This record gives sequence, C-alpha cells and structure tokens, in this order.
Amino acid sequence: MNLLPLDRFILRIDRALQVVSNQARTRRSNPAQNVDEAEMSEQEKTHAAGLMRVNHVGEICAQALYDAQGAFAKTEEIRQQFYQSGIEEEDHLAWTANRLKELNSHTSLMNPLWYAGAYACGVLAAKSGDALSLGFVVETEKQVAAHLESHLQKLPEQDARSRAIVEQMRDDEIAHGAAAQALGASALPAPVQAGMKLMARVMTTTAYYI
Repeated sequence: MNLLPLDRFILRIDRALQVVSNQARTRRSNPAQNVDEAEMSEQEKTHAAGLMRVNHVGEICAQALYDAQGAFAKTEEIRQQFYQSGIEEEDHLAWTANRLKELNSHTSLMNPLWYAGAYACGVLAAKSGDALSLGFVVETEKQVAAHLESHLQKLPEQDARSRAIVEQMRDDEIAHGAAAQALGASALPAPVQAGMKLMARVMTTTAYYI
C-alpha cells in the first residue's frame, strides 16, 4: 500500500508516542517469569533500578534507530532485517519497563528526547547508504552488548530477575550485530565510533538518575 508523505509522518509520530508511553508489545515470554524475587535492601533496589532504567533508555533508542533505518533503507531485504530486529528489541523494552515497576521505580523522564535524538541518528545512518547503516548497527550492538555485560557485574548479586532479562538482551544484541554484519556492513570510521561511545556515556550517566 502506497501512503502519502503526510500519512507516513502521522504513522511515525504514532509509533514514537507508543514507544515513549510504555505501550510496547511482547512476543516472547519474559526471561524472568520463572525466577523468584530476591530480598534486597533499598539501596540495592535503587541501584538495580538505575541500571534497568539505563537499559530501558537503550531500548527506547533501539526502537528509534530501527524505525528510522528501516523507513529509509534502500532495499527490502535490509528493511525487513531492521523490522525483525525491532520486534525483538520491543520485547526488551517491555521487559525492562516491567522490571522497573517491580522495583518500584520509573522510566526515564527524558524518553521523548532520547527517542528523537536516536531517530535523527538513524536517519543520518540510513541516508549514508545501506552498508554504512548496517555498520552503524554492528557498532551499536557491539557497544550495547559490552554495556550489558558490564551490568551483569554491577547488578546486586542476588537480583536474579534483572540478570535473566539482561542476559537475554545481551544475547539478542550480539545476534542482531551478527545479522547486520552478514548483510554486508561497512566498518564505521574511528571518529564516528568514538562519537558514539561519547554519546552513549552521556546517555547512560544521565538515565541512571533521571
């Protein structure tokens, strides 16, 4: 079905509102569904919530990136890859939001800003061509997987529910990066990779608290 530019714009706005208002749909079971809740101090809960809020923001950004890159991809094969990865990332979005509720905490107050910024990055990546757009995915997923691995070290040892979610997220991110690589990703220039790391550091530091 061919849509008018205004129709496509409205659909993208609607999609953004769904993402930032915690209306994510899950297609897979929550990895923590059969894991018992552990006793944690208030300080441990606050720390776990901060880490899971960072992870939730990462998934807000992932939705924006995949939405933008899919919308402006040059070929149907790559468009479908972005779509499929976005579906799995939406599971992550719902799982982390649910975990924050269990920890009596909240999602980031800056989610609309995170989404808008990531969407703009996704458009720039897509406009650079499919090879570089896929390279952006490879580098993003590499950084995210390393970030999630560090969270497995930082989460309270007894917080098995959060760990189960983070472990599945890490495995999915690695798979998404490998899929993008297999489709012909080009390596990003070193300054771009460094810039991505800097932006990620700002996001993770801010989202832990806000």
